[in-house]
Amino acid sequence: MESNGAGGKPLVRTQDDLRAHFGPQAPLVEKKILHHLDKFCRDFIALSPFLVLASSDGKGNADASPRGDGPGFVAVLDDKSLLIPDRRGNNRVDTFGNILASPGVGLIFLVPGINETLRVNGRAEITQDTALLTPLVVQNVAPTIGLKVHVDECYFHCGKALMRSKLWDPKVQVERHSFPTLGRIISEQTAAVSVDVAEKTMEEAYRSRLY
Repeated sequence: MESNGAGGKPLVRTQDDLRAHFGPQAPLVEKKILHHLDKFCRDFIALSPFLVLASSDGKGNADASPRGDGPGFVAVLDDKSLLIPDRRGNNRVDTFGNILASPGVGLIFLVPGINETLRVNGRAEITQDTALLTPLVVQNVAPTIGLKVHVDECYFHCGKALMRSKLWDPKVQVERHSFPTLGRIISEQTAAVSVDVAEKTMEEAYRSRLY
């Protein structure tokens, strides 16, 4: 292990270096990892209106994508699988493209007001099974495609990150007017459309094209 790190500490270059830097895992950390969705996992998913989905194209190019809807929008199919319906987006389809190349995914479920999160790692496949997707209809619109995730491991993550960030504390919420609208950002970044047109387009998309 090289000794050129900050404060003269050894640099992390290998898995052994990494473990030496952080020390051993606590026994409870290892024991808490499950390989199926138990009652607590199911109940947490039923409360969750938001998750972050990480995937990779298999070449080391990673992507993280937000997914959100009403609490419980993700369906737990059984103890080893869940279904994430696809709602209308920007049609980049980064995640779907990644899944076709490399099925490994990582999910983080959040529940407003709860600092702990639920992490699920597994393998995803694209599904167009109407029998699975039709029950997930919202505002009379049924998803036509989704991701079925086969659970390899799942566990609850402590709330330190959310506690430090004060994510759920309304007192630290940023005033919306303090940051430019997405329409203005797109207009100035692309120089392809006026601010007025970009903002009206975004407003219309938010109003009428959520589903």
